Amino acid sequence: MNDQLKDIGMRIACIREDCDMTDVELAEKLGVDIETYRSYEKGEIDFSFSFVYNVAEKLGVDVLDIISGTSPTLSTCCVVKKGKGFSVTRDDGYDYKHLAYTFKNKKSEPFLVTVNPDDKTPVLHSHEGQEFNYLLSGKLTFYIGDISYEIEPGDSVYFDSGVSHALKVTGDEPAQFIAVVVK
Repeated sequence: MNDQLKDIGMRIACIREDCDMTDVELAEKLGVDIETYRSYEKGEIDFSFSFVYNVAEKLGVDVLDIISGTSPTLSTCCVVKKGKGFSVTRDDGYDYKHLAYTFKNKKSEPFLVTVNPDDKTPVLHSHEGQEFNYLLSGKLTFYIGDISYEIEPGDSVYFDSGVSHALKVTGDEPAQFIAVVVK
């Protein structure tokens, strides 16, 4: 179990309690069974970005309040230097670097995402809004609904993120892409 997952789970529980919401109520709003939800709060299982995004939306907080424990404060401009960004590494081979983590009241969430190849079947996720992905390196298969697309460097995809979607690295090299989630 990853310490970052435990920290995020603890923050979700604290924010949920601050919102006077029970774990049962939030699990129901998220469409997640209560045992799975409790495992997320305990940091026992890995989460998808969609899960964190949906939790933030249901609790009325910024995604960064959940993943970093700090609230963004800038409102005019946010510069993130190369190789920086607030990093969240998941156990499933995904590494997210948030590229606007200090900007408050964002209309979108920009990330630099690195995904390592694996043999696992991709799990479809969904969240409110729209999403834009631009592949920088590596190769991906992008799944949306019942359709899949082969994506190569320089290719992009813009989609309704309310439709179940997933990515899988094709080949032996990690893939890196810019993802912008629009609220």
